[in-house]
Amino acid sequence: MSDTTLASSTSSCGIIWIKLSILYLLLGIAMGIGMGATEDFRLHAVHAHINLLGWATMALAGLIYTVFPAAGTSKLAKVHFWLQNISLPIMMGALTMLLLGNPKVIPILASAEFVAAAGVITFAINIFVNVKK
Repeated sequence: MSDTTLASSTSSCGIIWIKLSILYLLLGIAMGIGMGATEDFRLHAVHAHINLLGWATMALAGLIYTVFPAAGTSKLAKVHFWLQNISLPIMMGALTMLLLGNPKVIPILASAEFVAAAGVITFAINIFVNVKK
């Protein structure tokens, strides 16, 4: 398959998801190196969530939205994008603060978790509604 054929058979709607996932991958790797170098693993849960929700989940969403452009260009995809990309940094910041000893952030963390969950549910609905044979 030539590059031209491939380009015409896919959509660019997932590219922003893929690029953002790479930023989370770089952040997750930097955190892992930092934790290993300092032997301070208090933020291992943040590291894991950045890699799973930031890198893996966003990369997969980007690939799915690229292969299935009807899903990637839908209103549900836009809602998913904003829910995911607003909640994840807030959730990771609040989780960091909690793990470093500030329990006052628990309501912020819980709220961000619900927003992230709403994003995942929106993604699931989008796939079931807009991905067809």
